[in-house]
Amino acid sequence: MDLKVDIDELLRERAPRYYRWIPRVLIRAMERYVCQDRLNEILRVTAGLTGSDFAAGALAELSVSYSVESGAENVPARENRRVTYVCNHPLGGLDGICLIDWVAKHHGVEPAFVVNDLLTVVTPLNNIFVPINKHGRQSRGAVADVDEAFANLERPVIMFPAGLCSRQVKKGAEICDLKWNKMFVQKSAEAARAVVPLRFIGQNTPEFYRFARRRERCGMKFNLEMLRLPRELVLGEGSHYGLRIGRQIAPEDLNRGHGAVAQAQEIRNYIYTL
Repeated sequence: MDLKVDIDELLRERAPRYYRWIPRVLIRAMERYVCQDRLNEILRVTAGLTGSDFAAGALAELSVSYSVESGAENVPARENRRVTYVCNHPLGGLDGICLIDWVAKHHGVEPAFVVNDLLTVVTPLNNIFVPINKHGRQSRGAVADVDEAFANLERPVIMFPAGLCSRQVKKGAEICDLKWNKMFVQKSAEAARAVVPLRFIGQNTPEFYRFARRRERCGMKFNLEMLRLPRELVLGEGSHYGLRIGRQIAPEDLNRGHGAVAQAQEIRNYIYTL
């Protein structure tokens, strides 16, 4: 079955007790808000494609491009796949698609991308995604899958260590990631992988950051702004983004112990100097 965005069907399946009471005009408004028609057109054009082919097809349909702005000399050799690429997460969608395309083209293999398990709904990328539960305990299967991804030295690994896409904590402040998770430091050290820090140059619309700040001021814990990310992806149509490549960090310089937390933040801070 072809992948399709269908807000009406989603509400019918996930909220059957309340579905009959939801005004149709509200459902139509939700469909317009998430740009359902454009998303389905992208899925129609890329139907049958999987992995990096799907990523390349989506970028082509959206007329989105990217280029390495600086640090090309830091890119690992094509045959060196024993690397973990870690990057800031400014967009929440297109940045990941660009990274999949770039890493796959450079190394000639499909990367493994550690992601929030909510993204498994994007089934064309399930041969690349390694899902983890960001909001709860990991199942044994999920832990094993992550360990296997890092142990497979024939596939590069990609991670957004912040998990969430970047935020603007107050109006006028720099748009940047929140705290980075230490997992990439520990797992890369255990698997003898070098870490390659990346900075992705781009940002969402100002409305996204205002929405997030209002949600936080209201004391709401649920990441409600993620519901806007499909719209942000469509609004990025026609954009060009930049990649800045940082110096590789050798496996022997990675901290397996308590210092992994501090080192993760040091690497996060470093990418914002690129």
